[in-house]
Amino acid sequence: MTESRYEQGMRVRKEVLGSEHVERAQANITSLDADFQRFITETAWGFLWSRPDLDRRTRSLVTIAILAALGREELALHLHASRNCGVDPHEIAEVLLHVGVYAGVPAANAAFKLAKKEFPADTRDEGRDG
Repeated sequence: MTESRYEQGMRVRKEVLGSEHVERAQANITSLDADFQRFITETAWGFLWSRPDLDRRTRSLVTIAILAALGREELALHLHASRNCGVDPHEIAEVLLHVGVYAGVPAANAAFKLAKKEFPADTRDEGRDG
């Protein structure tokens, strides 16, 4: 039997965001947002993140760029989740440089601030030429 879009979405969501985060989010669902949460799980995770033409690393970087450009609060969550997708912090820095050019320096500056909190060891200039 094949997985439903919801079941597939929950599996992918847990693999990307981490089971603990998803379980906390599930515990906070009320009748007010239950349909919305199901929609997110089926659409974002069961459909979009499950498509085969982009790997999760690429999807993670694209998501980070979009959230940074739009200044969305979910950026911190996806910076953290990028670890589960094989993203290197230096790749995030490159994406945020693009955000600075195409979406504006304030958006990139705010995103770099969050990235430095998520990757504190990478905030030092360790042995780089400069």
